[in-house]
Amino acid sequence: MTNPTLRVVARIVALPEKVEALKAVLLELVEPTRHEAGCLKYELLQNQSDPTDFTFVEEWTSHDALNTHLVSAHMEATGAKLEGLVAAQPDIRQYNLLS
Repeated sequence: MTNPTLRVVARIVALPEKVEALKAVLLELVEPTRHEAGCLKYELLQNQSDPTDFTFVEEWTSHDALNTHLVSAHMEATGAKLEGLVAAQPDIRQYNLLS
């Protein structure tokens, strides 16, 4: 496989009383991120059986594209807004597609 893309799964869990507030903050990331160079897919999911559980499913052209995203102005602003809304640090994992 030539030039494989990078997949990212980022799970964020809201404090039970902060679900709607966290959802609003996370939704603010979607459109600006989708317009970033190197972003192939950026989806926000909410668990049907546990509404505190949010997951981003992402696909990037490269590690460089992902790293640029991670230091973007909208990501930095969102990081500051997460305090008091999340139950734990976000669980962010990077994957390579095998088949």
